[in-house]
Amino acid sequence: MKIKKYVVNDMNEAMTRIRYELGADAIIISQRKVRKGGFLGLFSKKSLEVTAAIDNHSTEKKYNFNTVNKINKGNNIEVIKKMIEERNNNVKYDNNINHDTNVLDSYKEILESKSESFQNKSFRGKEFSETKDLMNEIRDLKKIVKDIGKSEKSYADENSSLVNFFKDLDLEEELIEKIIKKVGNLEDNLEEREKIKRVIEDTIDVRVNSVGKVTVLVGPTGVGKTTTIAKLAGKLSLIDKKKVGLITIDTYRIGAVEQLKTYADIMNIPFKVVFSMKDMEKAIIDLDYCDVILVDTTGRSSKNMMQISELRAFIEKIKEKSVHLVISASTKNKDVETIIKGYSILEYENIIITKLDETSIYGSILTVLDKGKKPISFITTGQDVPDDIREGNKEEIAKIVLGENKLC
Repeated sequence: MKIKKYVVNDMNEAMTRIRYELGADAIIISQRKVRKGGFLGLFSKKSLEVTAAIDNHSTEKKYNFNTVNKINKGNNIEVIKKMIEERNNNVKYDNNINHDTNVLDSYKEILESKSESFQNKSFRGKEFSETKDLMNEIRDLKKIVKDIGKSEKSYADENSSLVNFFKDLDLEEELIEKIIKKVGNLEDNLEEREKIKRVIEDTIDVRVNSVGKVTVLVGPTGVGKTTTIAKLAGKLSLIDKKKVGLITIDTYRIGAVEQLKTYADIMNIPFKVVFSMKDMEKAIIDLDYCDVILVDTTGRSSKNMMQISELRAFIEKIKEKSVHLVISASTKNKDVETIIKGYSILEYENIIITKLDETSIYGSILTVLDKGKKPISFITTGQDVPDDIREGNKEEIAKIVLGENKLC
């Protein structure tokens, strides 16, 4: 039996070469995606490796099939070939998945059943010679199965670098699988790095001009809501030349009111403190002349639904509003999910990612987008007011996630 491997661009090219070199009687043993060149498997070119085989004796030697069938009906190599061909015909090549496992299982089932039958038989003379030839061919096929098993490990090794790359970004396995699948769906003529960038950019959803008449920031304690309010107020009033008003209902945290009042005085912005829902209604009316009213809220635990429900009662008093959930870039994946679930009752429309300057791993941005299903409106990248806040931009955020854009 002659066995040959072909590394080609697609199955059409493989079939042309196989038919030309091995003939029309050749059978396809396996097919798998491989990557050639590149660095750590990340930027290599994707190809297709096809293994084909042809019986050396197909035109030279005629087996006594009647004799063999009498010995053990159906145990000749042609039957095995036919069964393998049928299995192969049922497996359609798909660029997104590796078929070696299915094909390998098929071969194992065939070979185990056939070789076991031969081992349980005893033969003499001419029958033994014919059967020996068949056993040699079965041994050849077993070698192919072994090679396929090795190729499966090789395929896993090739992709392990890509998986580890995303794990280093602190992404969960489920999200990694989604991204790698999307990378595999892109056209082959793109470089691997470009594919990754495109998929990351497509994963990132942003919203510009997200500031409404009344913009409310909500989120857990410690994510930087008050500082973000100050940065946003500075950007809108000093850069965009809008009339801005400030409201805070964060009267629980020591120093929160004084901190925001200091910013308001420096920027000459009207400032209101709200203690009750009635105060909220009055403050909105008093600041109605402003182009934008920014509302700072009390940090609440996402696990305390009573406190979040109390916060919702305040927010519901505002008619025209845009609610933004504020999450720190250093938030753990498990906590991201808890925060998003807990604050969902506030019906936030946008997400602000803060404190990008306080971490070096930015995979949590993708986790927030995947879990929250809401666009990013702003990101904050430092302590300076109002410089270190900007609207979300797909390309910029993708570069940050991939480590191409250093923040500090």
